[in-house]
Amino acid sequence: MAARRAIRFAIGAERNEVGQETLAHLQDEVRRIAEIYVRVPLGMILDDLTHIQDETFRLLESGHARPSQIRDLYLLASLQSGMLAKAAHDLGDPQSAMMQARTAAVCADQAEHQGMAAWVRGLQSLISYWADRPEDALHYARKGTSAGGNLRGSVNVWLAGLEARAAALLGDAESVHAANRRAADLRERTLPDDLDALGGNFLFPQVKQAYYEVEACVLLGDGNAHLVARAEEAVHGFSDPNDPYWAFGDLAGTQSDLALARLSTGDLDGAVEAVQPVLDLPPNQRNAGIIGSVQRVRSSLMRGMVRDAAAARELRAEIEVFSSRPALALPN
Repeated sequence: MAARRAIRFAIGAERNEVGQETLAHLQDEVRRIAEIYVRVPLGMILDDLTHIQDETFRLLESGHARPSQIRDLYLLASLQSGMLAKAAHDLGDPQSAMMQARTAAVCADQAEHQGMAAWVRGLQSLISYWADRPEDALHYARKGTSAGGNLRGSVNVWLAGLEARAAALLGDAESVHAANRRAADLRERTLPDDLDALGGNFLFPQVKQAYYEVEACVLLGDGNAHLVARAEEAVHGFSDPNDPYWAFGDLAGTQSDLALARLSTGDLDGAVEAVQPVLDLPPNQRNAGIIGSVQRVRSSLMRGMVRDAAAARELRAEIEVFSSRPALALPN
């Protein structure tokens, strides 16, 4: 509390100019929040994130920033708005998420940051994907690829993975496999850039690429023992909370995909085992993406030979309770 009070005083003292301490504080906060976003409940960072966005907008609107600072401030505003777009998505509010994403896109263009411009298109694809708008998700992923050009960071691998998942929802197997092959080729040529250095949602590591590949194949209905094995490997990739690439949302996604893969082979008990850790998540981690993932499992339990099994009925009921009581809510 004392530290926060001190930095508020420092920012106030520099209110008639953009001082170096104010700019450094905003940069440090962006790095801190970006790094931990995927590892902690949203409630732990949301207030800080909205505060630094407000401060950054105020500095840009004040007219006191020097020309040499304008581009840095716009990049900070884009990063902050991008994270707040992801936050709104996690809160189950795709309309607010898309408004924040559009703001992030404008700021990325003002900052003339090609990587961030491409990343924002990926974010818009992600929002559309979970909002059941697969055509839009595919459009934004491909638009991001065009914006990315010859970028070497992991953002282009992410965009290919997003394209594969969106195409899978549309049942376009040819596009799914082509996008996954492109992602693999891009991975071989990837060189970390400034977005990758931020970590969190700005980095697309190999373990997350495996998760996306499995999910696209699961959504296509390519159920077989080989896919189950790949899904198990994807879960294992997020099994260590101390791993720098660990994220509770990605772990829940892989576990849900494993449940779907096992259901496709008729393994109901294995599906229950796979998804149970997701249903045990504390309320403050039940974001929209996780709820969407387990809802897919519930839908699969309504079909085929497992539909009338007692274990299937019990799991459907448990998922319904889990999904109907999300603890995340928009702040007042």
